[in-house]
Amino acid sequence: MSTTSRQVPLTCPGHTRPVVDLAFSGITKYGSFLISASKDGQPMLRRGDTGDWVGTFEGHKGAVWSATLTDDGTHAATGAADFTAKLWEAVTGKTLATYDHKHIVKAVAFTNDKTRLVTGCQDKQVYLCSCENPSADKELLKKHSTSLKRVCCSADDNLVFSTSEDSCISVWDLRSSQEVSSLPTTSAVTSLELSRDGQLLTACHGKVVTMYDVGTLRPVKDLAMPSTMYSATLHPEKTTVVAAGSDFQIYKFGYANGEQLESYKGHFGPIHAVRYSPDGEVYSSGSEDGTLRLWQNTVGKTYGLWVADGTSSTTDTSG
Repeated sequence: MSTTSRQVPLTCPGHTRPVVDLAFSGITKYGSFLISASKDGQPMLRRGDTGDWVGTFEGHKGAVWSATLTDDGTHAATGAADFTAKLWEAVTGKTLATYDHKHIVKAVAFTNDKTRLVTGCQDKQVYLCSCENPSADKELLKKHSTSLKRVCCSADDNLVFSTSEDSCISVWDLRSSQEVSSLPTTSAVTSLELSRDGQLLTACHGKVVTMYDVGTLRPVKDLAMPSTMYSATLHPEKTTVVAAGSDFQIYKFGYANGEQLESYKGHFGPIHAVRYSPDGEVYSSGSEDGTLRLWQNTVGKTYGLWVADGTSSTTDTSG
């Protein structure tokens, strides 16, 4: 008799339009948290292990394209089609600051010390905003040739990585506000993620996922994908890579050899975002179908709402 467990994802309802971005906090004394950005204009905060709804950040007047959390889970930031980025108190949902821009804000990222917020805009520009003095003028870092897609900061807060519709990753040194490198890619980069130890940058571009050494800015691994991927995430222990995109499938690969280990179809539209939890026990996915799902990294393990036989005690985490 087979004892193979079946992957049963947890579905996290609440959004009414496509889910376009996801981010986990680090592990706090209350566990980890997960924030989602959606075109419905209602970014949501959830428990990272169960997907249970914590709250909705209310205040944007258009699609929210990007959302992120500080590592300690105390603050959130969002970028939206209403030409603003917002800084939030994550626990209460209170708006701490609103940063006006001249166009749609497509990407946001905190520096590790939480003092600054990097924003990427439809007007092709990258800005640096102060979290300590929100009324201060934004610093212009970079003007790309096309509209921005993603921004990401290094763990030491010295570098900012930005991508646009052009096929490269721009690297900026915050100490000098100068561009120090441009990393060529096969196509436009649709996802950037810094590894939990801060050593690797994972970039998703077309049918390739590339890991770069942050210290040398050199590629250390290319993984060929079976279809066009929109997002990729590296396990905190660098054992596996999860990627998803245009074909509605979620794929898991071995990091060392690039071998495809698993694939699942759990969405009814293209998948825009995937992210590993900080403990590596689950990964999240957000789709054009308006749903957010949590998947077990080790199928059949007792964790969160899952029990040891590979099933979940509930598949609806709306609370």
